[in-house]
Amino acid sequence: MLIVSPPLGLGISGVMLGRFWGVPYVLHVPDLQPDAAVDLGMLSHGPLVRSLYALERFTYRNAALISTLTEAMRQRIVSKGIPPDNVKLFSDWPAPELFRIALDDNGASFRRGHALDKSFLVLHSGNMGYKQGLDVVLDVAELSRNDSQITYLLVGNGAAEESLKQRASTLALDNVHFLPLQSQSDFIDLLAASNVALITQQRTVADIVFPSKTLTLMAAGRPLIACVNAESEVAKAVREARAGLVVEPENPRALFNAIEMLRDNPTERRQMGRHAREYARTRWDRDRILTQTTTQLEALIGSSVSSHPALIRTALN
Repeated sequence: MLIVSPPLGLGISGVMLGRFWGVPYVLHVPDLQPDAAVDLGMLSHGPLVRSLYALERFTYRNAALISTLTEAMRQRIVSKGIPPDNVKLFSDWPAPELFRIALDDNGASFRRGHALDKSFLVLHSGNMGYKQGLDVVLDVAELSRNDSQITYLLVGNGAAEESLKQRASTLALDNVHFLPLQSQSDFIDLLAASNVALITQQRTVADIVFPSKTLTLMAAGRPLIACVNAESEVAKAVREARAGLVVEPENPRALFNAIEMLRDNPTERRQMGRHAREYARTRWDRDRILTQTTTQLEALIGSSVSSHPALIRTALN
């Protein structure tokens, strides 16, 4: 069995069904949920947190194998007393159609449909949760409210969505547009229209998550501004790829300066977009990742997988 956590409670299902059926389970952990809640101050140490960590230990120690997204997340899991050989990296990969977005396309159809023809579009797409620290985008929008060229797009939904909308309304930020989750074709057009894409996180977030939007935006060839902890995996990837700028998290002035710099340097933006795509193509190649994952699962449960390798590829696709 391959179980994805969160939700953390699914690990109990893995233990029970594994014992009932007599099969091992692999626990894939793309988000260290209890650690995130504590690091972000959403939960304080007490009986509830101790219970969550006990459940986490129970599911980890009964798993035949644990997988996660980055080496930093792997080390965090190992630090909880899990043998290093039991924790592997199973990376995500970008959707193939993202690589087909023209690097110089300005997404004319999306811009016309939303009356944004001449705007310099700064995009945040995906989850609007607390980890993202999206108040910094509203702070930047307030700093640049007199710059008619720049428009900020917040696309998606999440726990912080309503409070962000209310604050934007209170501040009368006409340069901020909220859009719901987009269909796949509209999302492709949205990415093509965006001049700069943002990845924002609260400063306490470093090694507990690696947002999938990083892969998506790089594959799409968008120049990035990562408003994140300088030691985070996101910051390391952006610097290594030469895909954009890394600025201090929760610092509106630093973010605004980065946006202005990229707005005024279109050649630099194009180079960053090319670097981002090449990095994504090399680092997160789908076939290579699936082959490595299949090999590790074969080693775990034996030759029965070898006769049906397509089953693993289908399950992970």
